[in-house]
Amino acid sequence: MYLYQNFSAVERKCLDCGDTLRGRTDKKFCSDQCRNNYNNRLNRDSNNYVRNVHGLLRKNRRILADLYGDGRIRVHKDALFALGYNFSFFTHLIETSEGSRFHYCFEYGYREIGNDFLELKQNSQYIEYQ
Repeated sequence: MYLYQNFSAVERKCLDCGDTLRGRTDKKFCSDQCRNNYNNRLNRDSNNYVRNVHGLLRKNRRILADLYGDGRIRVHKDALFALGYNFSFFTHLIETSEGSRFHYCFEYGYREIGNDFLELKQNSQYIEYQ
């Protein structure tokens, strides 16, 4: 005589939304959206710092791009401060053979040229042409 166990009596719940799960017995989520929500929530704290730094870098790049796009090659440092530029965050430094040091935020950069003025530059090496 075979004993039949009713496994469906154990109701399994989605780890994200709590809905009843149907299908495979090892299923943990009711949908891809719930799986993504759950994993994003788990990684939120560790990714927060990276997200914040990336946001600052994007803001700095946007400020430099807007100024450069308006045809400004020379700006006062205070103009960048007024627009919310954060001088502590940049992607890389390039030092020229003449000793000039450019602080870049992605493809846009600047160098100090005296009296708190900055020379803006776009490095076309980073631009992809399509």
